[in-house]
Amino acid sequence: MYHDLKRYYHWVGMKRDVADWVAKCNTCALVKAEHQVPGGLLQSLPIPEWKWDRITMDFVVGLPVSRTFDAIWVIVDRLTKSAHFLAIKKTDGAAVLARKFVREIVRLHGVPASIVSDRDPRFTSEFWRAFQAEMGTKVHLSTAYHPQTDDHLSLVEFAYNNSFQASIGMAPFEALYGRPCRTPLCWTQVGERSMYGATYVQETTEKVRVVRLNMKEAQDRQKSYADRRRRELEFQVGDRVYLKMAMLRGPNRSIAENKLSPRFMGPFPVVERVGPLAYRLELPEIMKAFHKVFHVSMLRKCLHPTEELVARIPEDLQPDLTVPAVPWFYRGDLGARGKDEVEVQEVVRQAGVKFLERVYDIRYDVCLGDQVRISGVAALRGWVLWSL
Repeated sequence: MYHDLKRYYHWVGMKRDVADWVAKCNTCALVKAEHQVPGGLLQSLPIPEWKWDRITMDFVVGLPVSRTFDAIWVIVDRLTKSAHFLAIKKTDGAAVLARKFVREIVRLHGVPASIVSDRDPRFTSEFWRAFQAEMGTKVHLSTAYHPQTDDHLSLVEFAYNNSFQASIGMAPFEALYGRPCRTPLCWTQVGERSMYGATYVQETTEKVRVVRLNMKEAQDRQKSYADRRRRELEFQVGDRVYLKMAMLRGPNRSIAENKLSPRFMGPFPVVERVGPLAYRLELPEIMKAFHKVFHVSMLRKCLHPTEELVARIPEDLQPDLTVPAVPWFYRGDLGARGKDEVEVQEVVRQAGVKFLERVYDIRYDVCLGDQVRISGVAALRGWVLWSL
């Protein structure tokens, strides 16, 4: 724009004025891609003071069913990195998890002071929060294949806890108990070792001190590497910011992904700063299903001077973050038994995404994966679907 204007006009500070005008353009801010490193420097978690005092947990799902179990609940001590792998069902609710937590974790290590987890519905439920609050545990939420998995969980847990961890400079077993684990490969350790009273306590305390020093060095090293590709970014309460739409795009998401579609929506006012890198936004009613706290890397400051600027929200955004059923049509040569046009109902993925490239021997009323139903077709060869 500046090069076009300077052919016919000139005034003092012209280039600066043009740059400011473009920066305040609402349409440009919604559509323009970011070419900067993500905002927000790495914030390391505080180093725990003692073993199993502060833990993290997450789920591993999508596993084959083994003895009715199809998921793994991974619980890790943040200091020693020792872990428990608990076989569960992905349908287990917060009440079932609470009983298993007491039986497998509290029984062995006591009640933790804090838990760091993602925003799984079971961890955000009122029952889980109330259960942990009664025990005095603070819950900190982040800003989501073997046929005999359960048979080998104990061996996997042993192998993990006996493996060297670079962040603490030793194996989790050694950090937890103060000595290396005795394994079938270490026959020289078969003899009993005399370690009693103050000597054992002193060596265990020294191990914890070494672990904390090694963890501090590892965190500093990780932060220095990560901050090379990040930048500081802050907002003030009352600022208006645009929100990235990347989380709403892709397969099974709310928004159809098109080449020239906006990359941001909004702007929305900042109502609260939650921690050093997260902000709470005031969202409209149609976005009530959203969690209102976002990481700083998901935001872009609005420089438009008009305070009454109406927030722009995608027209196909659904309040429950789902996609409505979309009619699809196939056009092409269907053979002698086919028709000129066959209607297909696609209810999982959004319109505009080609979900099947080649299909063979599709019979009448056969329901394919992703709840796609094709009617009136005996056989298709190399077909493509698109929405009208």
